[in-house]
Amino acid sequence: MKILILILKGVAIGIAMLVPGVSGGTMAIILGVYDDLIHSVSSFFKDIKKNFIFLFYIAIGGIIGVLAFSKLIEYALDNFRYPTMYFFIGIVIGGIPVLYQKVDNSKGQVKNWLYFGLGFIIVLVMSIYNGTIVNLANSTGVLQFIFLFIAGIVISVALILPGISTSFMLLVLGMYDITIKAINNLYVSYLAPIAIGLAFGIIATTKILEHAMKKKPSQTYMLILGFVTGSIIPVFPGLPEKTYEIVISAAVLVIGFVVIRIISKKFAD
Repeated sequence: MKILILILKGVAIGIAMLVPGVSGGTMAIILGVYDDLIHSVSSFFKDIKKNFIFLFYIAIGGIIGVLAFSKLIEYALDNFRYPTMYFFIGIVIGGIPVLYQKVDNSKGQVKNWLYFGLGFIIVLVMSIYNGTIVNLANSTGVLQFIFLFIAGIVISVALILPGISTSFMLLVLGMYDITIKAINNLYVSYLAPIAIGLAFGIIATTKILEHAMKKKPSQTYMLILGFVTGSIIPVFPGLPEKTYEIVISAAVLVIGFVVIRIISKKFAD
């Protein structure tokens, strides 16, 4: 049963990674496995068997979530954009109380909110960034491999750091659509270098993040909370033109909020 729960949590994290504006790291916090994930990676060689088993089941679930739901999410975004995006926003908002519970505002409350503001501004800057990135994802050979490897490292920061959506980072890099397509069609030559870059980036950054969580937990979580709150703005698709779409969108936003609150209370332990 414990194994099944770990796999299901991995599935939820994998699905969250596909959704622009929803962070897989935030989902891991909501499900109560984030600290264990960070510790298992950063201290992998201290207890190889235990850490490998834990990471293996989470990874299996994550792969299942990505492969099983990538087509569904792509279809929903193409055909029901407003309700889908409002559902995602409901999920993001529903995760905010979980993050705030991690913050101790009894000391240095003003300082903590400065970290929140910093996180909020960083996400907004990322969302309006329109610099010309030469997209080499469609090239071939060594050049493509190097580009995708570096992209994987950049994406790993979003994967490890809660509040920054992996899919949002792909959007910033101009790689979201092609990556979803690659997943749906299992383009190994495209996905493999990204996966290698992800693994390299994760190993390189987990120690830093674990240290921050231990030394300045409240400030770190307020920074993350700023990321999460800021991500709502670029994800917001505007108001639908038709009245019935507004009603449906509002309803699914509430559903998304309620679902994530139930999940956070029932399955975080």
